[in-house]
Amino acid sequence: MTGICEGRVAIVTGAGRGIGREHALELARQGAKVVVNDLGVSNSGEGGGGGPAEEVVRAIRALGAEAVSNGADVADWEQAQALVRQAIEEFGRLDVVVNNAGFVRDRMFVSCSEEEWDAIIRVHLKGHFCVARHAAAYWREQIKAGEAVDARIINTSSGAGVLGSVGQSSYSAAKAGVATLTLVQAAELRRYGVTANAICPIARTRMTEDVFGDTMKAPDTGFDENDPSNVSPFVAWLASSQSREVTGRVWEVFGGTITVFDGYRREQTVDIGKRWDAAEVGPAIEELLRKAQPLVKAYGT
Repeated sequence: MTGICEGRVAIVTGAGRGIGREHALELARQGAKVVVNDLGVSNSGEGGGGGPAEEVVRAIRALGAEAVSNGADVADWEQAQALVRQAIEEFGRLDVVVNNAGFVRDRMFVSCSEEEWDAIIRVHLKGHFCVARHAAAYWREQIKAGEAVDARIINTSSGAGVLGSVGQSSYSAAKAGVATLTLVQAAELRRYGVTANAICPIARTRMTEDVFGDTMKAPDTGFDENDPSNVSPFVAWLASSQSREVTGRVWEVFGGTITVFDGYRREQTVDIGKRWDAAEVGPAIEELLRKAQPLVKAYGT
């Protein structure tokens, strides 16, 4: 198959269902060879099996493209390393990592257990770290060997990680970490020919159907804004050589809409040129907040 990702090799984690599945299929349509990673676990991270990943591989091969399945736990250091190695050994190179794997265990903050917190931080944040870290080591070695690198890290954050989401303290914290990790990757890896961007997709998946309910239902007619396949053309573009000048950005993708987040900016400052007296702080803060942009509400408020 030919397309904007022709000849590129991509790993997509959590690619057995939902948005990850659509990413893998679209990358294949655009000419990429794809390693389809998925543990096959439930929405809460339980159980598992290779069926979902293998089904996506069959679908990709039916398109006339190349793919292999992988059942690595992306948050396991050695398994993530083996995942990267499989892509290189199977297809001779690695150009793109799409970090998508994750699950949810939603709780209000006062009800969130240590085990639930650790599980979510592990799969989302550590899972993003492990796979990209091993890929980055490979790309750095290529540069040291005098080879050209034009590689991509595409992370999956969330509006919950940018704005917060009631009932999703662990998930929001993990996704905020992913967004900031992306900024660091972009700054540190550009010299190796690697870009890093994060997407905040809005789509109908196992994760969002329970949280957002009827708002995620497909319409009887017309354009289905929440179809997860809407997100994947943008991911394919990020994965292509066309995006080489775009890095360190966080993007929201929904239906036919692409939005870039501006992130934190130092907009209002007061400097009195000396050490503050505690009694002086209050009036200064009132003036700063009067000039500042109003807070964007968290999801669920």
